[in-house]
Amino acid sequence: MNYVQADIKKSFRLLQKCFNKGNYFMMRIRKNDKVMVLSGKDKGKTGTVLAVDPRNDRVLVQGVAIITAHRKARHPGQTGGIKKMERYIPSCKVMPICPESGKPTRVGCRLLENGSKVRYSKRHDESF
Repeated sequence: MNYVQADIKKSFRLLQKCFNKGNYFMMRIRKNDKVMVLSGKDKGKTGTVLAVDPRNDRVLVQGVAIITAHRKARHPGQTGGIKKMERYIPSCKVMPICPESGKPTRVGCRLLENGSKVRYSKRHDESF
């Protein structure tokens, strides 16, 4: 095992320890944010974030990554059939849309004088 493989193995162990303690990724995307998809089959689509899963670093975006699920009726009176629904996508594949310009932007965090944290658009230096 060479130096690079040992380094990768060490960083993987650190990541596993982090997850075993119940820690998760810091998400800069929140529920109800307008986002644009950067890559994949839905590249260029925009939508609203319906849910955020920080433990798995994934987001659920309205109208993006539609899957077809074949559902069977499990109870009397319940209907089965083919249902279309969104699935979670990695948060690295979406970027928040700047409210001022309508273009995707990177997000930063800053501390205000009163001690509260706010997110801001790095494109126009405006807070969300």
